[in-house]
Amino acid sequence: MAQASARRSVAPTTQQEEFVITRVFEAPRDLVWKAFTEREHLMHWWGPKGFKMLSGTVDLRVGGVFHYCLEAPDGAKLWGKFAYREIVAPERLVYLSSFSDENLGVTRHPMAPTWPLEMLSTITFTDQGGKTTVTVRWAPHNATDAERTVFASSHDSMRQGWGGTLDKLAGYLAKA
Repeated sequence: MAQASARRSVAPTTQQEEFVITRVFEAPRDLVWKAFTEREHLMHWWGPKGFKMLSGTVDLRVGGVFHYCLEAPDGAKLWGKFAYREIVAPERLVYLSSFSDENLGVTRHPMAPTWPLEMLSTITFTDQGGKTTVTVRWAPHNATDAERTVFASSHDSMRQGWGGTLDKLAGYLAKA
């Protein structure tokens, strides 16, 4: 029985499992797109409230990677990466998101060892006549049943983390 729960699930993510957050920004879609895809913008806002981006590289192409290092309020360094799968400028980004190390390796969440190794992330950018609606969709990718359970139980925490990140983006866009 324990072996069965450790197997990777290939079932599609259900709507209840998927995490979705939407925010309207008082900025044109092209600027919001650039804020998500260009290093010089990302360095100013990427990461939850209280976190600072220390380094980042962006190779914006299918097969390319956004690799970054954040510093937590306690000084801990957290690496992450996006492996781009689909890029439709300025409408949609699809990528696999994971925790990482300095060498682009995929690693476990430093505080949640049963967090999914990879998340399928889709971000859409919808023009609203000078404003932009951003919708983030996150789902476990190739996850075990245990990882899917942890993900499904973490939506409130994700809402807080993404909410803080999007608050930082709103503040950045107001100055840009």
